[in-house]
Amino acid sequence: MATLVSAAALLASCDSKAPSGGASAVPEATQPKPAESKPAETKPAESKPAAAAPAATPAAPTGPSILIGHFGSLTGSEATFGQSTSNGIKLAISQVNAKGGVLGKAIALKEYDTRGDAGEAKLAVERLVKSDKVVTVLGEVASKLSLAAGPVCQEAGVPMISPSSTNPKVTEIGDYIFRVCFIDPFQGLAGAKFARENLKAQKAAVLVDQAQAYAVGLAEQFSKNFVAKGGTIATTQNYTGGAQDFTAQLTSIRGAGVDVIYIPGYYTDVGNIAIQARRLGLNQPMLGGDGWDSEQLAKIAGDAIEGSFYTNHYAPDQPDARVQEFIRDYKAAFGGSTPDGLAALGYDAAKLLFAAMERAKTTEGKALRDAIAATKDFPGVTGTITIDPNRNATKAAVVVEMSGNPPVPTYVTTVTPQ
Repeated sequence: MATLVSAAALLASCDSKAPSGGASAVPEATQPKPAESKPAETKPAESKPAAAAPAATPAAPTGPSILIGHFGSLTGSEATFGQSTSNGIKLAISQVNAKGGVLGKAIALKEYDTRGDAGEAKLAVERLVKSDKVVTVLGEVASKLSLAAGPVCQEAGVPMISPSSTNPKVTEIGDYIFRVCFIDPFQGLAGAKFARENLKAQKAAVLVDQAQAYAVGLAEQFSKNFVAKGGTIATTQNYTGGAQDFTAQLTSIRGAGVDVIYIPGYYTDVGNIAIQARRLGLNQPMLGGDGWDSEQLAKIAGDAIEGSFYTNHYAPDQPDARVQEFIRDYKAAFGGSTPDGLAALGYDAAKLLFAAMERAKTTEGKALRDAIAATKDFPGVTGTITIDPNRNATKAAVVVEMSGNPPVPTYVTTVTPQ
């Protein structure tokens, strides 16, 4: 369940798919290979300094490393969330170490698998903070898991940066908790604005996972903004994540005569919902949030998801030089895989952290916290990031359409904060 990655071997140890619950092996080859599953380590290996770099490149950092932590769903029903975030973080670490590290030291990573469980998330962060003594924690993706683990960091005075938990309550935990993603009030507004102005929708149905803080919060924000813009919410239907049969809810939606179906859930459920909706003759566009963002969505739903849209943090086909450089580097490191928004956010969270360390000139908790809080106009892959007084990121959102054969997220438009 734990992974400690040395500065010299980060990319060699990375893979686009994490092992099933165990510690990542570090293969010798430079091209990533799937790691074998192993039992959770009771005594993780010690971090080692990077090997000396060639004379033509910046000197590799030597001496003690700076240990940071990551907790994420590396296995379980939302495994691509944690795997993508982990890959983005590891890419950022490999790049900064290749340039001499941070404050003259290599960055090393300790990582725990939450398996998508709130109890595991809290336990993972307790281990990172109390046993491993990391200076900062990155994670989680799911708001429910960040809410469970965040208080541990707040109590210990260890800064935590969530790459992608969008529920507003996450940073309300306390002044040591940050995020580099937008929050649901803005994402809900972006979805409602797109539905009304681009899709010309008058009536909407909402189908929400009642067990997920992320989904409930986003549904509330979409509904509020859709109505404020002159639309009508014809029906709101609930389900519980992991359900297999959505017939009753979809039949009610079919009877409501709506123009768009808003589904702020995770890709695992959305794929099944899309298949069943099309079988019932529901051909309206489906619209969702960043929880859809996974290559597995199209693999589950096939062409049933084509012509549907979701709000996200970036789009791989954006003609932005910073985005395209990131995609090129990611593909080179991870066997040609195209990074999703979670990978980009993991990368941005790590890079923003390293910049704050350099400004703080220390990794001490309060000074580092203050430097993160002072972040302004940071040039991220997912947009220019400024941390506001509530420790949230002020930034734009994009809307992508699932199109093509097989369907892939394709950039449609950008929605800026108002």
